[in-house]
Amino acid sequence: MKKIYFLIAAFSMISFSAFSQQTQKGKLFIIGGGTRSDALIQDLVNTAELRANDYIIVLPMASEEPDTGFKYINQQLKKHTDLKVRNFNFAKHDVNDSKWIDSLKKARLIYILGGDQSRFMKSVLNTPVYTAIHEAYKNGSTIAGTSAGAAVMSKFMITGKQLLESDYKETFNQLLDKNIEFSEGLGLLQNTIIDQHFIKRNRYNRLISALADKPTFTCVGIDEGTAIVVKGNQARVSGDSQVIRIAKPVNLKIDRKLIKFSQVQFGLFTNGDVFEIKP
Repeated sequence: MKKIYFLIAAFSMISFSAFSQQTQKGKLFIIGGGTRSDALIQDLVNTAELRANDYIIVLPMASEEPDTGFKYINQQLKKHTDLKVRNFNFAKHDVNDSKWIDSLKKARLIYILGGDQSRFMKSVLNTPVYTAIHEAYKNGSTIAGTSAGAAVMSKFMITGKQLLESDYKETFNQLLDKNIEFSEGLGLLQNTIIDQHFIKRNRYNRLISALADKPTFTCVGIDEGTAIVVKGNQARVSGDSQVIRIAKPVNLKIDRKLIKFSQVQFGLFTNGDVFEIKP
């Protein structure tokens, strides 16, 4: 009897621990770029569960015009919340500034602008900014991003470049092995790869190439004006267009550098749909 009680108690502790770890984590609001509707921003504000003393920090380092980018998202956020919105451009500010870093850790909502994802990561990788974003997320904050700000959510971030082509193209002309370039992202999603502007820019070949390179990962393509809201291993679609999910290629092989497989999990989702994601 004592043995049974011990096992029940141990199981309860494990279950409580797992539940606690999940509830301590925040949420991701990942936008595929393009025009952000007021309904989408309202959903973002609601998702962040902002309280009276909270504030929002915008990280504009991906943008070529960071002040302009901040101006537009600030105007849009102000339609839905009276809370303070701060512009923290660490491309022009000391990444070791303890006051800024402490503020970033405590922000209830962190929003990453679009632009060039590699430019953003150059500013934050191996700095206290990177660590502060992770701490905020672990402590329950919502981390949001659009376009490049969506791409950086992944551990393996799609840069947009092809390793076998010298010229940049919006999509890939061929499905070739070892053609897609990755670099290190924020890693808020360790096992999912995000692509953005997905349907608008016809990036199927790019995402299939990513899946072939990382076949144990889940690959998600988010269209413009649309987001996924990630909590734990669930993703909810929000917005006007669609989201693609591909995973688990079967019989993946390479034939003269050409990618092939016999089948794959494929899902196409719209506003309100919920699907499984690998965090």
